[in-house]
Amino acid sequence: MRAVLIPVKDLSRAKQRLAPILSQSDRTSLAIAMMEDVFSVVDAARGLDAVFVVSNYGPALERARNLHWVLFRERRQFSESDSVDCASQACAARGVKALLRLPIDIPLLRSSDVAAVLAAAGPAPASVLVPSRDGSGTNAILRTPPGLFRSQFGPGSMRKHLAGAAVRGALVCVLRNPRIELDVDDAEDLRLLAARPETRGMTQKWLHRAGFSTSMNKTLNSD
Repeated sequence: MRAVLIPVKDLSRAKQRLAPILSQSDRTSLAIAMMEDVFSVVDAARGLDAVFVVSNYGPALERARNLHWVLFRERRQFSESDSVDCASQACAARGVKALLRLPIDIPLLRSSDVAAVLAAAGPAPASVLVPSRDGSGTNAILRTPPGLFRSQFGPGSMRKHLAGAAVRGALVCVLRNPRIELDVDDAEDLRLLAARPETRGMTQKWLHRAGFSTSMNKTLNSD
């Protein structure tokens, strides 16, 4: 059984690193737009037996419920790593053998990218890691079995996840993917996203409404 797990934080406080250029209202609406695009792509992806969402954010849970996905409602959120690991245990208990964790802030994601990560997985114990743009973070992680090693998202997570896989004697594939690698955290990420011709969906509409490709882009380029 192969599945995707999507953790969603409380988006009412999303994207604090964008505070110098965006209000909280704008940051939340951007996060929601990216979430909608990632949800739509995952819903269209083939080869999945289930999709799970772990969150305490009402709009995310409601959207996932409408897609007939499995919900893990959190009472409290301590960290993304804790959320993913607790949910991974629950997924394994439901019979999931291979679990792909995807974040909501990779709006360039396509269904073919999901298929490519799934296809790269070797026989258990195995993991597929897709790094962030600078190579230090982990933007997507597939583990077979789901609890193969502990999640350590944050600075230097790629190195930590590789070490965790090595301890478990797991076969590891580091898969570079330019769409998954572009997660939106700061102004430079937004500038790069606006310049990518494949940007579309709700995120593209948000960028257009925000005028990012015009006045905001000029402001950032003048720094």
